[in-house]
Amino acid sequence: MTEQEKINSEVQMKLAMQDAKFNVFMSEMRDRDNQRAAEIMELRQKQDSDMKAMDAKIDRLGDKIQNMLLAAIVGFWAIMFAAVSALK
Repeated sequence: MTEQEKINSEVQMKLAMQDAKFNVFMSEMRDRDNQRAAEIMELRQKQDSDMKAMDAKIDRLGDKIQNMLLAAIVGFWAIMFAAVSALK
């Protein structure tokens, strides 16, 4: 084997090693990206469920306020009726 063939062989071997290292690195990066995407998806689902729960609480609070307002109006009219009846 000539000197040039030895050099070519060494260069090809180093290039093959670099390719293998690069492929492993790219595979690891893809795995990390997929893992991050899965984590982001989980966080979004949790956020969505939290928002739905908060919306439900706000709706219930609105209903309670509406009921309290209605009770206050009925109470006010009852007091007015009693006051007018007492004056007659």
